[in-house]
Amino acid sequence: MSADTPSSVLLAGGGTAGHVSPLLALADCLRRRDPDIVVTALGTESGLEARLVPERGYPLLTVPKVPLPRRPSADLLRLPGNLRAAVAAAEQAIEQTGAEVVVGFGGYVSTPAYLAARRRHVPVVVHEQNARPGVANRLGARMTDFVATTFASTKLTHATAIGMPLRREITQLDRVASRPEGLAHFGLEPHWPTVLVTGGSLGAQRLNTAFEARVDELRASGVQVLHLTGAGKEFEVTTGGPGAPYVVAPYADRMDLAYAAADLVVARAGANTVCELTAVGLPAVYVPLPIGNGEQRFNAADVVAAGGGLLVEDSALTPAWIDTTLVPLVSDRDRLDAMAAASAATGERGADELLADMVLAAYAKSLAGRR
Repeated sequence: MSADTPSSVLLAGGGTAGHVSPLLALADCLRRRDPDIVVTALGTESGLEARLVPERGYPLLTVPKVPLPRRPSADLLRLPGNLRAAVAAAEQAIEQTGAEVVVGFGGYVSTPAYLAARRRHVPVVVHEQNARPGVANRLGARMTDFVATTFASTKLTHATAIGMPLRREITQLDRVASRPEGLAHFGLEPHWPTVLVTGGSLGAQRLNTAFEARVDELRASGVQVLHLTGAGKEFEVTTGGPGAPYVVAPYADRMDLAYAAADLVVARAGANTVCELTAVGLPAVYVPLPIGNGEQRFNAADVVAAGGGLLVEDSALTPAWIDTTLVPLVSDRDRLDAMAAASAATGERGADELLADMVLAAYAKSLAGRR
């Protein structure tokens, strides 16, 4: 263990893949740099982290979930007591692991982690994945100089834009070299242009409905599709007669191979999705989720402005749009190549290393302050 490296780090985040994925990418990076470092995740029992963190080989400690009500309710009355319990659990996690830095990725878990770290005089690092920061990270950013954002447009105190920490299988992907393997893996054919349709792990009803209505037309147009519907949302495809393949699956364990097979992606505009697609240089049609605070529209703003993607309103993603816009686009090789180059120019493959550097800098500043 180097004197410049903390012996133990606590990574707080969970609930959604958007919080868990960068957490795991940083954990892997810290472990690559120093195999002896103790990396522990702090999450809840009900979020995706409860499955994903142990699967990746890291210990998970939990805190009670503390919803932040947006309007008067019984949850609002219970908030002070719930928050105290969660902060106490986060303090216990810091003590149990001997954590010398706490890194928060936002969400329910990060607020108690930040408050516990301040009470324990443990340095804090914040990473905000969305273009619009959440409540937890706005709080955390006031407690530290070490604040990282995915997007340069994000308004957050002390922020430095570094991009999104991503999995190595994505950041090291060579799409051209891996294309034959990707096509074979999904039962696709090399002589057709390929559209990847994905709404993430939960799927996107708008995308599923529109594309299901155009299976025959896409096949007849010579456009093959890999459609990831989300678990339990698959549909049957009848593939009699000539035409391009249309492959339906609930999800892909090998998204790197799905990206390698694709020429164009139609997807929601979650921060992790946008950052993965730009890291691998894929042109995309981004269809922001029409609910929430609108952050998905902002997540895709930079790559769309650069020409690496199109932004299509959820209500405009119709079967007719597929006919009039998608089919001509995926059939235009020159335009796809130009979009791919623009997408890659906005992508960042090294954010995990940059965030690890920030963790070490926070630790070094803390050490210097104690001397």
